[in-house]
Amino acid sequence: MRKDYTGTIKSIKNIALNTYEMKITSELNEAHSGQFISILCPNKTLRRPFSISNFDAETKTLTVLFKLKGEGTQYLKSLNEGSKIKFLGPNGNRFSLENRNCLLVGAGIGIAPMLFLKKELSEREIKNYLISGFKEENEIIQGSDENVIGGSVLDNLENIIKEKKIDLIYACGPTIVLKKIAQIAADMKIKCYVAMERVMACSIGVCRGCVIRLHKGGEIVYGSVCQDGPVFKGSEVVWE
Repeated sequence: MRKDYTGTIKSIKNIALNTYEMKITSELNEAHSGQFISILCPNKTLRRPFSISNFDAETKTLTVLFKLKGEGTQYLKSLNEGSKIKFLGPNGNRFSLENRNCLLVGAGIGIAPMLFLKKELSEREIKNYLISGFKEENEIIQGSDENVIGGSVLDNLENIIKEKKIDLIYACGPTIVLKKIAQIAADMKIKCYVAMERVMACSIGVCRGCVIRLHKGGEIVYGSVCQDGPVFKGSEVVWE
């Protein structure tokens, strides 16, 4: 159940170019892949959303990854072990775990929820293969089975699907990448789930700043990524 928490920074470290891993302990008891938390940054009206990349229920420790982009992430970088942090979560829905041959695709920082999903699938002994794409070698975030550097994570996707007999795809990354993955999945008649990346100003479905169009019951409706997602079937998104 989503609520406000005050957490304590357990650790924060640089794991790739301008990319950091932050572990937070709190009273949060449960979280799943696909969900995110919204962190309150001092002197900023709006919280900053971050995908949960891991959660340890025994130690009540959640992990988020962030890439330096603006004042919010600069604030997070300035924190130290023991610093207090306020966040709302866990927000959004989760990935549906299905016993199939799964391909996980993470583009850039989109690898974050894929790492958590890989852990959940592996714990259930569900076959999975994670491929991630980065612009430069020094941007690689560890944890994938295969990394694509410089090119597109899409370049060899169809061959991988055929070679590994994939029948379910999970993906997170920029919309342009997710759109192509959803198209490939549809062409190859493979089920596909995507975790959408959007600027989520309020994270509770009020501001409507993260609205997308969806196919529902033969009609096109509007849904909020923060409330109705961020996980959607690739086939239900109206790709612009």
